[in-house]
Amino acid sequence: MTEELLVKHCSPTLSGLKTGNIFSCPHVNREILIAEIRRINKCLESKGLRLIPLKKLKKRTLLYLYRPSKLKEDLSKEEVYQILKEKGYKNTHCSRCIVELIKKMNEEEELPHEIGLFLGYPPEDVKGFIENKASNCKCIGCWKVYGDEKKAQKTFDSYKRCTEICCAQWKNGVSLESLTVAS
Repeated sequence: MTEELLVKHCSPTLSGLKTGNIFSCPHVNREILIAEIRRINKCLESKGLRLIPLKKLKKRTLLYLYRPSKLKEDLSKEEVYQILKEKGYKNTHCSRCIVELIKKMNEEEELPHEIGLFLGYPPEDVKGFIENKASNCKCIGCWKVYGDEKKAQKTFDSYKRCTEICCAQWKNGVSLESLTVAS
């Protein structure tokens, strides 16, 4: 896995704008991937980020980069708790929820629809996605919007600008650790 994938797909999380990002990482050897994940975690741990594998596919692995402190804050919201409860989660302790998410991801063909809650998506949009079976949204950006369209569009724009800036800085030699904002 290259740091370039992290910068390209996770800049809003690296910059502290977003709870988490999921991205696909090609791999040839599982041991090499795990060693790379450990190296990245060692680099980003002091900044308050964690990288974990979510699901192994044939030639790639889905990885989750997230800010545990931000996820804890997100999962403490009542509307998030209700969605998770309806989806079979026993409680909202971060690590237990992540274990349950990983279990669901590896048992089901589709990504669990509540995954947006782990990425910092607005609960109203996650709930709307689930209730509408991914149809009838107001607009589509980083996620399907069922709630505040204007606020979502501003968020999409800020994520795009952040990614452009981080990618340009990384290409100019700024290290991954320097691009990452501490939480």
